[in-house]
Amino acid sequence: MTPPALSVHLHQALSGFTLDVDFDAPAGLTVLFGASGSGKTSVIDAVAGLGRAATGRVALGDRVLMDSAQGLYLPPHKRRLGYIFQDARLFPHMSVERNLDYARRITRAPSDRPAFDRVVEMLGIGPLLARRPSRLSGGEKQRVAIGRALLARPRLILADEPLAALDDARKAEILPYFERLRDESDVPILYVTHAATEVARLATTVVALDAGRVIRQGTAAEVLGDPSFTPGGDRAMGAVIEAVVKTHHDDGLTELDAGGVPLLLPHIDQSPGDRLRLRIAAQDVILSKTRPEGMSALNILPGTIADIHYGNGPRAVVSLDSPAGRVLARLTKRSVHALDLRAGVKVFAVVKSVAVAPGDVGGPAR
Repeated sequence: MTPPALSVHLHQALSGFTLDVDFDAPAGLTVLFGASGSGKTSVIDAVAGLGRAATGRVALGDRVLMDSAQGLYLPPHKRRLGYIFQDARLFPHMSVERNLDYARRITRAPSDRPAFDRVVEMLGIGPLLARRPSRLSGGEKQRVAIGRALLARPRLILADEPLAALDDARKAEILPYFERLRDESDVPILYVTHAATEVARLATTVVALDAGRVIRQGTAAEVLGDPSFTPGGDRAMGAVIEAVVKTHHDDGLTELDAGGVPLLLPHIDQSPGDRLRLRIAAQDVILSKTRPEGMSALNILPGTIADIHYGNGPRAVVSLDSPAGRVLARLTKRSVHALDLRAGVKVFAVVKSVAVAPGDVGGPAR
């Protein structure tokens, strides 16, 4: 059995609740997901070694970073971690190039220009090297911060809500770079967010927290597709499916193949044959017991109802299995009863092409 890249067992009394988490994370990008105040940042700070309030054990591969039973607490600078914060925290008096080289200089590590050039190319920051942070956009600053964390030669990268301070356009700019980091670097990543879009796009593994406890762990599809679990609220609920780019049409739509079912979305800047991962929010799915005709929606997925989850109030969430994978639809209980929906009933899921936001489409973890 392959040992986990990161093993975390922590206990800490916090204001309002007790942090009590226990999880193992494989290689790749592990997302700590949950609402604000669920304990995500407390976990990442304990892994970083910022304080000794937490007890327990944290190991990175076979290297123990903390073991309170043995009185072992490696200081942050000996843990070999790269930390990416919400704000880039670049040194304003240094150029981008000197900011990137900062970690090497303070550790007196030898220069490694090929590694430096690889990171600069991966993040597309070559044209920025001579600039100072005051002349960078928010997205550019965050790319430089990612590069600086990588060039510290870390054994683990910690990212605490790294997109929270950016607008939607800058988030869309940065997400592909985190995908490249996940796929092209062999350094595991522990990434904190409360945004379902980031979970769907980036996660290899999701560890969901609520009031300081792990309440769900699995793939993005498993966690976001669980109708009984909504740490991001109803709007976070939805399917995460994989598809292949089939062709680009002259009218500006891209056709995908999702398990043999065609999906049409606004133009996606990927080549035919490329694999994608996309999120379809439950609130954007309509169900019909007969195949719809004479309507504007272009995407129709046949499926069979797997189960129906009834929440508080008028809401119900229908889970159906389709050739594209598990799909969720958020309906009213009245609609469920009016259509006589139940497990085993065949239905058609209708999704508007424009309902899938560009930020909800990304590459699958390799």
